[in-house]
Amino acid sequence: MAITAQMVKDLRDTTGAGMMDAKKALTETNGDMEAAVDWLRTKGLAKAAKKSGRVAAEGLVGVAVKGGKGVAIEVNSETDFVAKNEEFQSMVRSFTEAALDVSDIEALKEATVNGKTVAETLTDAIAKIGENMTLRRMVVVEGETVVSYVHNAAAEGMGKIGVLVGMKGNDTGIGKQIAMHVAATSPASLSEKDLDPALIEREKAILTEQARESGKPEAVIEKMIVGRMAKFFEEVTLLGQKFVINPDVTVAQAAKDAGVEITGFARVAVGEGIEKEKEDFAAEVAKTRGA
Repeated sequence: MAITAQMVKDLRDTTGAGMMDAKKALTETNGDMEAAVDWLRTKGLAKAAKKSGRVAAEGLVGVAVKGGKGVAIEVNSETDFVAKNEEFQSMVRSFTEAALDVSDIEALKEATVNGKTVAETLTDAIAKIGENMTLRRMVVVEGETVVSYVHNAAAEGMGKIGVLVGMKGNDTGIGKQIAMHVAATSPASLSEKDLDPALIEREKAILTEQARESGKPEAVIEKMIVGRMAKFFEEVTLLGQKFVINPDVTVAQAAKDAGVEITGFARVAVGEGIEKEKEDFAAEVAKTRGA
């Protein structure tokens, strides 16, 4: 039987499954809609798809390093309880290891772990555990030496914050200290030249308005802006920040004193930028009583 686009759409509307999954289900069942629904439920695809609209802002960041390449991935779940689950942690570990052999998140989704793609493995986990989960981010840092650090570790190589630092030179322990610094301060960029121009312009505009409110002459205001922008760069760039281990020196100076050069970094924190849903327990209780 020929599978039409309308049939695929109807099945998707009924189950919430993806287009390719819906088409495959109809093909496997020769266009029988009820049988296709059952096929999707058997595979766990309908159940997983229905959960895809729920906010997943908890989870874990996994980090791994091999040679001169470091990777950090973020896998989200709806609750922290699931993030503490050994099965979830094992899945994150397998995804992180697979990430070492690919270049981006789309390639990671197609990578194979234990005979299935990462995307399929995640779908199966959603159906089994009963929460929405997402493979949200993957970052890569390369360098002569790459050091990783996990803050609030839930297990080896994974936790709430994952950091990678790339360096030139022989690491004698400074790498982990810098990674810990990054975890604590969350710098916006490595140096001034790496900062987002829009961020620089926005900050400059704010500082200019503040300076003009002082009523000082324009020439004085310009000098004030130069000084205040220099302070801004010190605060938001990794190389310009005061080193948390020794605030008497900058991170750049600490690295130089240790005989290394920082060439890149990445910091990934679970749920960063995700708007979490606010739970209204009173409303839930009221709804239950009225049921």
